Amino acid sequence: MKQITKDMIIRDILDLDVGTAEFMLKAGMHCLGCPSANGESLEMACMVHGADVDTLVKEINDYLASK
Repeated sequence: MKQITKDMIIRDILDLDVGTAEFMLKAGMHCLGCPSANGESLEMACMVHGADVDTLVKEINDYLASK
């Protein structure tokens, strides 16, 4: 089963499953194609966008587990 962690780079999460973008967009991360996505961890992006990283990780992992 695929799972993500808060330490993963955003681009790596998107490469794992493009459907994860929906959850990041809902969390206010609207620039998933920008250069930061290639080097920024999910945790760092959540701090910048005021999102709860633990909630986002759970939502994405629940989505991945349902596939």
